[in-house]
Amino acid sequence: MRRAIFPGSFDPLTLGHNDIIKRGVTLFDELIIAIGVNADKKYMFSLEERKKFITEAYKDEPKIKVTTYEGLTVHFCKEIKANFILRGLRNPADFEFEKAIAHTNRSLSEIETVFLLTSSGKSYISSSIVRDVIRNGGDYTGLVPNTVKVK
Repeated sequence: MRRAIFPGSFDPLTLGHNDIIKRGVTLFDELIIAIGVNADKKYMFSLEERKKFITEAYKDEPKIKVTTYEGLTVHFCKEIKANFILRGLRNPADFEFEKAIAHTNRSLSEIETVFLLTSSGKSYISSSIVRDVIRNGGDYTGLVPNTVKVK
């Protein structure tokens, strides 16, 4: 079975993430959207909210599972028997950052990282931009799936 994880904080899930997920799910038998938990990071949305946004967005896709994890991504991959890590690339800076992580993961494990370029119409969207729009009262709805709701 070709099982991959798509790890991230998803604070919140964006249309950029959605682009990678929709295209990535066609490459694997199972795609696990893995929400990483980092106690040192301040999130805009709670873990429960982030998991709900994602679960609702992909409720009709049987090949997608949603879970949370702590610790090293490669350890989580080993635990759930995932052979691949899926990552999205928006720009050259993303590539350099993700390449270093992929090399490190490969040195720690036999895990392969698969990169997909974000579609050009979505490449400008990041969770940090979305959070900034939300904080400043802007219309965020064109940047996220409709399952993402701000209270």
